[in-house]
Amino acid sequence: MKAQLVELLTLISSGCLGEAEIEQIAGEAAQAYADPQAFLAANPDINYDDSFPIPLGEWVVTGSLPEIVLFQGDSFEELFGEIRASFDPSVNFVLQAKQLRKTEPLAALNRIQTQLGALYPEKGGYVLVDFSESLDTELQTVLVYRQDLQRMMALCVEIGIPAAPALEAAQRADQD
Repeated sequence: MKAQLVELLTLISSGCLGEAEIEQIAGEAAQAYADPQAFLAANPDINYDDSFPIPLGEWVVTGSLPEIVLFQGDSFEELFGEIRASFDPSVNFVLQAKQLRKTEPLAALNRIQTQLGALYPEKGGYVLVDFSESLDTELQTVLVYRQDLQRMMALCVEIGIPAAPALEAAQRADQD
């Protein structure tokens, strides 16, 4: 499982995490998936219990991701503000977070995805992906290059971490 976790973390970090940090997170998460009780015993400072709605390994993955990789917010304005802040100031964003303030959720997601899709065209742009189950905020996402989306989704299925392209998931939910 560690190799799958390393590959997943590499894809969702888009170069924001170094190899050593990826290896460390993957190693800890693999231990937590394999033997949660032993992991908790070896790490008494971990604030996790059986009432959490996600497995310990998944909690280790999401809890270890820095805010430049895992984006959280209670509104699309807040979420996009986090995403923008993670990029170098030289990256040209047309969309401003405040433009999403009074926008319907599906329209806001469409605008965000359109903006992200225009970045790094050599890699197909970014796709905003709902990642894991958010414990503290309404929205929890990662960015992945479009060219890596299929592999990232397959890894999430293999590992057992819920993930879905955010715009597609919202469109499906809107049709139901």
